[in-house]
Amino acid sequence: MSIQVRSASRVSLGLLVVPLALCALLASVARAADPENKPGPVPGSFTIEKLQLESGVTIPKAIVVYGTYGTLNAAKDNAVLLPSHYMAQSDGYDWLIGEGRALDPRKHFLIMTELFGNARSSSPSNTPEPFRGPRFPVTTIRDNVEAVRRLLEDGLGIHHLKAVVGFSMGAQQAFQWAVSHPKFSDKIVATAGTARCWPHGVVRLDGQIRAITADPAFKRGDYTEQPVRGIETTGAVWLAWLYSQEWWKRELWKKTDPAAATMTLAQFIENQSKEFFAGADANNLILQMRTWQAHDVGTTPGFGGSTEQALRSISVPVLYLPSETDLYFPLGDARQESKWIRKVTLAPIPSLWGHPAGAGASPEDLAFIERKLRAFLGTP
Repeated sequence: MSIQVRSASRVSLGLLVVPLALCALLASVARAADPENKPGPVPGSFTIEKLQLESGVTIPKAIVVYGTYGTLNAAKDNAVLLPSHYMAQSDGYDWLIGEGRALDPRKHFLIMTELFGNARSSSPSNTPEPFRGPRFPVTTIRDNVEAVRRLLEDGLGIHHLKAVVGFSMGAQQAFQWAVSHPKFSDKIVATAGTARCWPHGVVRLDGQIRAITADPAFKRGDYTEQPVRGIETTGAVWLAWLYSQEWWKRELWKKTDPAAATMTLAQFIENQSKEFFAGADANNLILQMRTWQAHDVGTTPGFGGSTEQALRSISVPVLYLPSETDLYFPLGDARQESKWIRKVTLAPIPSLWGHPAGAGASPEDLAFIERKLRAFLGTP
């Protein structure tokens, strides 16, 4: 196992940058909240030799890409982990970080890790044979948590966290941390994400995977050129679920970006269908959807497949911030799960912005999350 020393440069580590529409939206939110040009996270890359996955498959060299803000103090008690959401990179939480904010780099050492399959951490697109492309094994949320645990303990010398804060698939990871490593973190924060992918979410993701694989250019994952038509189709399907029904009715897409202000509904759909996953690799997209689909804290060893029993085992305080209008992770699922968590603060985000509300998509969403997070973490 080896670790590459972090560089002060913002070099992308020579790996592919995936320009996703949601990441662009979150970046615009971050710029609005913090108009000054702040440097991005300090990049790092951690290599694990012979990482054995839950499936039994061993990846010879598993790479976890990450970024950091701030400095780890002498006591090593100011570290906060922010595990990434779908296809995001380490700057995917910039909307939540800044001086004077609840997550302040002057006070906290903030570690943003990237999921397997995002094209920078180990992925179908960047792993040599025999695991290249469609042969890359499905990695679970627990596989990702275990890899990050090794990064923290073996790479950064961190054996305890002040908090794990996660949005969407990051929230899935936050819940898993609390179940798999109950004493590793003092607190857990989950925004717009649940502790398992409930059946309706499995169906949704399956439809999006089929949209990609139905493209003849996909060739069972051994394509020579990206199946662009399939990727654009899955972008259109994804878009329908991203925001609430009322969001569409009120034409709030006109507030996502200045370029969208004059777009008709048809124009916005056409634009977003093409741009939503532009530049992404199809096998990478599918891998992270499979990771999302398969997640259930109840399948953690020792809980016999019971989501309820796994959640009842969580001993640390949990701040649970579902979006009231999220179609990916519905409020009803969050309410059910919260009944099984002993020390939970359930605070639904009152928003029309659907899933992105959990990432502060509107100024009101961001202010709500900031206020709740500040009180929960005890940030002055």
